Amino acid sequence: MYIKLTRSGERTYAQLVESFRDEHGKPRQRTVATLGRIDERGGQVDSLLDGLLRAKGRPVAVGGDLQVRFESALCLGDVWALDALWHELGFNGLGAVFRRARFTTAVEQAIRVMVFNRRCDPESKLGVLRWLQTVSMPRVDVDTRVRHLRHASH
Repeated sequence: MYIKLTRSGERTYAQLVESFRDEHGKPRQRTVATLGRIDERGGQVDSLLDGLLRAKGRPVAVGGDLQVRFESALCLGDVWALDALWHELGFNGLGAVFRRARFTTAVEQAIRVMVFNRRCDPESKLGVLRWLQTVSMPRVDVDTRVRHLRHASH
């Protein structure tokens, strides 16, 4: 399900829409509910938002001053596919090899980050650090990955 905004003249409405497949297997959408006008202060949409915030235990905005803040999302698609391939090929076993060799740093993580960067957005070693700020890497420790890559780049 997702929220769809529709316009009718000067008014904008929020609708709860469900995706499904019809009897022929074709993807379709249907409106489950019209939630109300989003351009209306104190209307149905604001009441719904307040109720959801209360249910989640979050503070409700006083006087309708609820501010929605958008943050940039991290890239995941290509990294996710490479991570699945990395595991399918058995490269995730490198971590155990380096641990047996008594490495105390996360060498397998650093190698994986550099290999994925070469496939997704080739950069220098320092460029990898900038790239890491823009992606979500499964099973890579956020705190140690930057520290170890910085040491590797010197």
